[in-house]
Amino acid sequence: MTRKDDTPPAWDERAQLTTFLDYARDTARAKCEEVSEENARRAPLPDSPLMTLSGLVNHLRWVEYYWFQVVFLGEEDEGPWTDEDPDREMRIAVDMPLADVLAEYEEQAARYRELVAANDLDAQAKTPIRDGRRTDLRWILLHLIEETARHNGHLDIIRELVDGTTGV
Repeated sequence: MTRKDDTPPAWDERAQLTTFLDYARDTARAKCEEVSEENARRAPLPDSPLMTLSGLVNHLRWVEYYWFQVVFLGEEDEGPWTDEDPDREMRIAVDMPLADVLAEYEEQAARYRELVAANDLDAQAKTPIRDGRRTDLRWILLHLIEETARHNGHLDIIRELVDGTTGV
């Protein structure tokens, strides 16, 4: 996989935000290249049994679902999590082939690119956040860039621990 450049094709705000989100997504996928299925499911940190490559990528997939579909569009939350198992998206990923997790993440990202392109950055989310305020699409993009970049650091560490690969 060739990672996209983080330099936007134009210097407007939308191009900068979407380019950085795509770059962060590409980085997450790149950190999983050529990893074995066994290592994709390994949780090398004893106190963090859900911290696997496949679990983290599946988490990123579902985080985007939540922010775009549930918060922004106001759709019913049909995520895999439950009150009893709030991190279930990370747990179930170890039973899925990594290629499927990555493909679902990319397919969903393509749909969300279209969603973002069709909406103004100032468009208000349909569902309020915890404090009752409504975010706008701009904030959701910024939040997803931060979330994905933070988890890319986790992916980097997990990858090094499971098979020694660094610098991806």
